Amino acid sequence: QVQLVESGGGLVQAGGSLRLSCAVSGRILSFNNMGWYRQAPGKQRELVATLTSTGSTNYADSVKGRFTISRDNAKNTLYLQMNSLKPEDTATYCCNFAPPWGSWGQGTQVTVSS
Repeated sequence: QVQLVESGGGLVQAGGSLRLSCAVSGRILSFNNMGWYRQAPGKQRELVATLTSTGSTNYADSVKGRFTISRDNAKNTLYLQMNSLKPEDTATYCCNFAPPWGSWGQGTQVTVSS
């Protein structure tokens, strides 16, 4: 079973940046569509960014122009560079396939203060 381990979250002021990482067990990134998801308290999980096996990216309107999804196939790691962070970006961020399947990782908490 594929394991997903997210890291890189933290507390940052509005306007700041963070880079999230998702370590994936096995050499599967280049063969699968992957996504970053987030869930804020009291809200449903939402997809914020996808990266297809062919390298195409797509972003939720709320993060377009601020977030960048990428991968390093050699390191089996998916990334999410988050710039110009806003308080509404506060959430637990997780990675998974797109669409998601299997077990979710523990996620990494991102808190943006105003």
